[in-house]
Amino acid sequence: MSNPGGVDRLSERGRRVVRPEQATLFDEGTTRRRALPVIGEQKDISYYGSRARGILNNPESTGMGFWSINPYVGCAFGCAYCYARYAHRYTLERSSAANPEHDGLRSDLNELPPWLAFERRIFVKENAADVLRQTLRTGSERLLGLLRDEELVIGTATDPYQPAERRFRITRGVLEVLAEHVGMSVTIITKSPLVTRDIDVLHRISRSSSIQIHLSLITLDRELARRLEPRAPTPESRVRALGRLAAAGIPVTVNVMPVLPGITDEPRQLETLVRTVADAGAAGVAACALRLQSAARQRYLPFIEQEFPDLAARYRSTYAHGSDVGDRYRTGLRAFFRGLCARHGVRFGYYDSPDDDTSAPLGAVGEQLVIEGFS
Repeated sequence: MSNPGGVDRLSERGRRVVRPEQATLFDEGTTRRRALPVIGEQKDISYYGSRARGILNNPESTGMGFWSINPYVGCAFGCAYCYARYAHRYTLERSSAANPEHDGLRSDLNELPPWLAFERRIFVKENAADVLRQTLRTGSERLLGLLRDEELVIGTATDPYQPAERRFRITRGVLEVLAEHVGMSVTIITKSPLVTRDIDVLHRISRSSSIQIHLSLITLDRELARRLEPRAPTPESRVRALGRLAAAGIPVTVNVMPVLPGITDEPRQLETLVRTVADAGAAGVAACALRLQSAARQRYLPFIEQEFPDLAARYRSTYAHGSDVGDRYRTGLRAFFRGLCARHGVRFGYYDSPDDDTSAPLGAVGEQLVIEGFS
């Protein structure tokens, strides 16, 4: 049986050990005040303590062109469109095989759909900081590249500031290790205002390395955000976090990623979003259209059927033969954001085809954005 609200840990004998003192993980009395909005009940989420053998993923193994660290496996925010679900099933299968006496893991593997296990069974890499410190001290010649300004991104397959971070502080421990080194280039991707808790260590890193935050925000509409990202922090709390980071001198890029065709791509709403984050101090805005790989498709398309049934046929047709929306839509989206960012004085970045510099007048693209390439 799982232990809702508590922390499940695998003992050396493979049995689940419950830490009673952590049963109040999200109790306001323990944290004194709510630095991070909690959306929905947390009692249906189990946290498994795990011992990582490695914490750094090199570019060759991921194909992403930069180093990465993920302090957790899985994410409690439950965003319907999340692409990172693919990584969780492997971890759950491996843990279950390594701990055959652990009934909870076996039950999770057999009874929970993979997309739901990603949100409800979170693996906490308790020794992440120690492993990273040892790796950076005794690493290979290849690792020297990381200390020579190769990029390191934290949070490529999880949110490093999801609710568990408030108690476990795994991400903070990783940052404290990075603050011991010089000449690094560090990016953190999150949608949580909890990142502002660590402004002190971000400042320490910035003294000898570069550090930036990519804050994810796809809509300012609170009710729409709740449907799309049921347990994530509210849009307004993220804008406030952006302001705090900017005031502290930490550069922030806002990731409007992914843009959901027919749902979050209304031109006037996007203009309001860009204007709002520019006024709050964003250094830049990045954007890309929704991509649907296999694991994300299994969750997202049924979600569309239920929540936006009038769009279901268009989505299934558009994504029938690949993970990307059509070229016309992506080109129009890129041109539209370029115009918005120029108007509001923020840098623009596009995570798709940066070599394609196609542009179009703002009004013409904006009026057709929802229609072109998504019908």
